[in-house]
This record gives sequence, C-alpha cells and structure tokens, in this order.
Amino acid sequence: MSDMEDQDKMEAPVQDSNKQKDRFMTFKCGDEYYGIAISYVEEITTIQSITEVPQMEPFVKGLINLRGKIVPVIDVRIRFGKEPIPYNDRTCIMILKVKDTLIGLIIDTISEVVNIPAEEIVSPPKGEKGNGADRFVYGIGKVDGQVKLLIKPETLIFDSPEEESEEEICE
Repeated sequence: MSDMEDQDKMEAPVQDSNKQKDRFMTFKCGDEYYGIAISYVEEITTIQSITEVPQMEPFVKGLINLRGKIVPVIDVRIRFGKEPIPYNDRTCIMILKVKDTLIGLIIDTISEVVNIPAEEIVSPPKGEKGNGADRFVYGIGKVDGQVKLLIKPETLIFDSPEEESEEEICE
C-alpha cells in the first residue's frame, strides 16, 4: 500500500466526524418531528418482543435482546407525556449509544437524516421547567420550512434533567 493510501485511510475518520457534526436522525412522535444527533445513533430496528421489568417508570417498557445484548427500551411517546398508541408496522426502535450505554427509543416512525447547520438552530422558548416534552428540547432546527425539535438523549434517560447543567445539555 502506498503512503498516499495510508494517509487517506487515516484522514477518513476526521472527515466522517465533521460530516456528522450537523446531521440529525429525525423521527415523528405524534404530530411533531424530533431530531437526535446522528453521532448517538447505532442502528434502527423493527419493534420486537419486549420483556417487561416490574416497578419501572411507565415510559420504560422493558428490555430487548439485540443479538445477545440486553438493551433497555423507552417509549418516547409516554416519556413526552403523550397518550400511548398501539405499536404497528411503522413503529421502530432507534438504538442509541449514550455514555457507553445502549438504549432503545420506541418511536412512531423514522423520518430522515437531515443536515441542520448550527446557524439554523435556535433556543426553544422558555417554559415551565419539567413541563412535558419541552424539558427535553435543547434547540429548534429549521429545515426546508419545517421545524424539528432537537433533543439530547441524556435528558430522556435521566429522571431529573435539571441535574445536568444547562451548558452540558446545549453542547
């Protein structure tokens, strides 16, 4: 292999991380569209058998076996305080890696991967802390005239998002 080929292989990860910087996986929950930075997303799978765990929060639906790995799953709709709906053929599980832990988010449907440059992201309006889905939103992205509510996965997992600093959430 030539030195030029070696150099190209070494530079690829830097280019990949730069390409992912402004990219978000978008999904639908109710009538709203949400986005999660693509760097968190490991894979997307169809809804599958979920083993319930007693005495968990209602939004924690249980555990799935993903190719031998046990992954907890959260129903985003319930976490956001929306009415639960029956799962169907469009329902899927977005597997995320958050702080070295795999977690599954049950979502109504995947939308698309979009580019949202930082200059197209604005802060959400200030509301009552801890009130519904708003406490999970750190930014609002504008894409082709549509609004995407951007969330940071850590806020979905922790019971008290207020425990994290605002600076940490908005990175």
